Amino acid sequence: MRFLAAIGALAIVAGIGMGVFFFGGYYSVAGTNEDPAAVTWALTRVRTASINRHANDSPPASFGDAAMVQAGAKAYASFGCANCHGAPGVMWQKYSEGLHPYPPDLKKVAGDLSPAQLFWVIKNGINMTGMPSFEQAGAKDDEIWSIAAFVKKLSDVSDGDYKAWSASAEPKK
Repeated sequence: MRFLAAIGALAIVAGIGMGVFFFGGYYSVAGTNEDPAAVTWALTRVRTASINRHANDSPPASFGDAAMVQAGAKAYASFGCANCHGAPGVMWQKYSEGLHPYPPDLKKVAGDLSPAQLFWVIKNGINMTGMPSFEQAGAKDDEIWSIAAFVKKLSDVSDGDYKAWSASAEPKK
Protein backbone atom coordinates (compact mmCIF):
# COMPACT_ATOMS: atom_id res chain seq x y z
CA MET A 1 0.00 0.00 0.00
CA ARG A 2 2.87 2.38 0.78
CA PHE A 3 4.34 1.66 -2.64
CA LEU A 4 1.12 2.74 -4.38
CA ALA A 5 0.92 5.86 -2.20
CA ALA A 6 4.52 6.74 -3.11
CA ILE A 7 3.78 6.30 -6.82
CA GLY A 8 0.67 8.46 -6.48
CA ALA A 9 2.57 11.18 -4.64
CA LEU A 10 5.36 11.06 -7.22
CA ALA A 11 2.80 11.39 -10.03
CA ILE A 12 1.24 14.42 -8.34
CA VAL A 13 4.63 16.09 -7.84
CA ALA A 14 5.60 15.34 -11.47
CA GLY A 15 2.28 16.76 -12.71
CA ILE A 16 2.74 19.95 -10.71
CA GLY A 17 6.34 20.26 -11.94
CA MET A 18 5.26 19.81 -15.57
CA GLY A 19 2.48 22.36 -15.08
CA VAL A 20 4.92 24.92 -13.70
CA PHE A 21 7.40 24.17 -16.51
CA PHE A 22 4.90 24.51 -19.38
CA PHE A 23 2.41 27.07 -18.04
CA GLY A 24 5.08 29.10 -16.28
CA GLY A 25 6.71 29.91 -19.63
CA TYR A 26 9.91 27.93 -19.02
CA TYR A 27 9.33 25.81 -22.14
CA SER A 28 10.39 27.93 -25.13
CA VAL A 29 8.03 27.85 -28.10
CA ALA A 30 10.50 29.77 -30.28
CA GLY A 31 10.75 28.36 -33.78
CA THR A 32 14.52 28.69 -33.55
CA ASN A 33 14.77 26.18 -30.70
CA GLU A 34 14.91 22.47 -31.38
CA ASP A 35 12.29 20.47 -29.55
CA PRO A 36 13.53 17.99 -26.98
CA ALA A 37 13.78 14.47 -28.39
CA ALA A 38 10.81 13.32 -26.30
CA VAL A 39 8.60 16.09 -27.72
CA THR A 40 9.67 15.34 -31.31
CA TRP A 41 9.05 11.63 -30.75
CA ALA A 42 5.60 12.23 -29.22
CA LEU A 43 4.48 14.71 -31.90
CA THR A 44 5.66 12.42 -34.69
CA ARG A 45 3.82 9.46 -33.18
CA VAL A 46 0.64 11.46 -32.65
CA ARG A 47 0.76 12.86 -36.21
CA THR A 48 1.34 9.44 -37.77
CA ALA A 49 -1.37 7.74 -35.71
CA SER A 50 -3.87 10.49 -36.47
CA ILE A 51 -3.23 10.40 -40.22
CA ASN A 52 -3.43 6.59 -40.23
CA ARG A 53 -6.74 6.64 -38.32
CA HIS A 54 -8.46 9.38 -40.32
CA ALA A 55 -7.14 8.90 -43.86
CA ASN A 56 -9.71 6.45 -45.18
CA ASP A 57 -11.11 8.10 -48.31
CA SER A 58 -10.84 6.09 -51.51
CA PRO A 59 -9.18 7.79 -54.46
CA PRO A 60 -11.23 8.34 -57.59
CA ALA A 61 -10.91 5.79 -60.40
CA SER A 62 -8.94 8.32 -62.45
CA PHE A 63 -6.31 8.76 -59.71
CA GLY A 64 -2.86 8.97 -61.24
CA ASP A 65 -3.87 9.26 -64.89
CA ALA A 66 -2.01 11.85 -66.96
CA ALA A 67 -4.82 14.42 -67.05
CA MET A 68 -5.26 14.28 -63.28
CA VAL A 69 -1.52 14.62 -62.63
CA GLN A 70 -1.32 17.62 -64.96
CA ALA A 71 -4.36 19.23 -63.28
CA GLY A 72 -2.67 18.51 -59.96
CA ALA A 73 0.48 20.32 -61.07
CA LYS A 74 -1.59 23.37 -61.94
CA ALA A 75 -3.48 23.24 -58.62
CA TYR A 76 -0.18 22.67 -56.74
CA ALA A 77 1.16 25.88 -58.32
CA SER A 78 -2.11 27.81 -57.81
CA PHE A 79 -2.34 27.02 -54.11
CA GLY A 80 1.32 27.91 -53.54
CA CYS A 81 2.53 24.46 -52.50
CA ALA A 82 5.89 25.10 -54.18
CA ASN A 83 6.49 28.00 -51.77
CA CYS A 84 7.21 25.56 -48.95
CA HIS A 85 7.86 22.23 -50.68
CA GLY A 86 9.45 23.29 -53.95
CA ALA A 87 8.61 21.71 -57.29
CA PRO A 88 10.52 20.38 -60.30
CA GLY A 89 12.72 23.29 -61.36
CA VAL A 90 11.30 25.54 -58.63
CA MET A 91 13.06 26.23 -55.35
CA TRP A 92 11.02 26.75 -52.20
CA GLN A 93 10.76 30.26 -50.81
CA LYS A 94 13.41 31.28 -48.30
CA TYR A 95 10.83 31.81 -45.52
CA SER A 96 9.97 28.11 -45.53
CA GLU A 97 13.38 27.45 -44.00
CA GLY A 98 12.11 29.25 -40.90
CA LEU A 99 9.21 26.85 -40.41
CA HIS A 100 9.51 24.37 -37.57
CA PRO A 101 9.25 21.54 -38.27
CA TYR A 102 10.81 22.00 -41.67
CA PRO A 103 8.47 21.27 -44.64
CA PRO A 104 9.32 17.82 -46.02
CA ASP A 105 10.76 17.21 -49.47
CA LEU A 106 7.68 15.66 -51.06
CA LYS A 107 9.78 13.74 -53.58
CA LYS A 108 11.20 11.80 -50.66
CA VAL A 109 8.09 11.24 -48.52
CA ALA A 110 5.30 10.80 -51.09
CA GLY A 111 6.32 7.24 -51.86
CA ASP A 112 5.73 6.26 -48.23
CA LEU A 113 2.22 7.72 -48.11
CA SER A 114 -0.94 6.27 -49.60
CA PRO A 115 -3.18 8.41 -51.83
CA ALA A 116 -5.70 8.55 -48.96
CA GLN A 117 -3.03 9.83 -46.56
CA LEU A 118 -1.88 12.52 -49.00
CA PHE A 119 -5.48 13.58 -49.63
CA TRP A 120 -6.23 13.79 -45.90
CA VAL A 121 -3.12 15.86 -45.10
CA ILE A 122 -3.70 18.26 -48.01
CA LYS A 123 -7.39 18.60 -47.19
CA ASN A 124 -7.08 19.00 -43.41
CA GLY A 125 -3.56 20.34 -42.85
CA ILE A 126 -1.48 19.48 -39.77
CA ASN A 127 -1.62 21.51 -36.56
CA MET A 128 1.57 23.19 -35.34
CA THR A 129 3.50 22.56 -38.56
CA GLY A 130 2.55 25.38 -40.91
CA MET A 131 0.72 22.93 -43.21
CA PRO A 132 -2.65 24.58 -43.86
CA SER A 133 -5.99 23.00 -44.62
CA PHE A 134 -6.51 23.43 -48.34
CA GLU A 135 -10.20 22.70 -47.90
CA GLN A 136 -10.42 25.84 -45.75
CA ALA A 137 -8.38 27.65 -48.42
CA GLY A 138 -11.16 26.88 -50.92
CA ALA A 139 -9.91 23.72 -52.62
CA LYS A 140 -12.58 21.28 -53.69
CA ASP A 141 -12.11 17.54 -53.21
CA ASP A 142 -11.39 16.96 -56.91
CA GLU A 143 -8.59 19.56 -56.80
CA ILE A 144 -7.19 18.01 -53.64
CA TRP A 145 -7.21 14.54 -55.24
CA SER A 146 -5.42 15.97 -58.28
CA ILE A 147 -2.75 17.54 -56.04
CA ALA A 148 -2.34 14.20 -54.27
CA ALA A 149 -1.96 12.46 -57.66
CA PHE A 150 0.66 15.02 -58.72
CA VAL A 151 2.58 14.66 -55.44
CA LYS A 152 2.50 10.88 -55.80
CA LYS A 153 4.16 11.23 -59.26
CA LEU A 154 6.40 14.15 -58.25
CA SER A 155 9.67 12.22 -58.39
CA ASP A 156 8.99 11.32 -62.05
CA VAL A 157 8.00 14.82 -63.24
CA SER A 158 10.62 16.74 -65.21
CA ASP A 159 11.30 20.44 -64.78
CA GLY A 160 9.96 21.11 -68.29
CA ASP A 161 6.74 19.16 -67.74
CA TYR A 162 6.00 20.97 -64.50
CA LYS A 163 6.69 24.33 -66.12
CA ALA A 164 4.35 23.51 -69.03
CA TRP A 165 1.59 22.09 -66.82
CA SER A 166 1.66 24.98 -64.34
CA ALA A 167 2.29 27.86 -66.79
CA SER A 168 -1.34 28.99 -66.81
CA ALA A 169 -1.82 28.62 -63.05
CA GLU A 170 -3.30 31.66 -61.34
CA PRO A 171 -2.66 32.13 -57.63
CA LYS A 172 -5.75 31.37 -55.53
CA LYS A 173 -7.15 34.35 -53.69
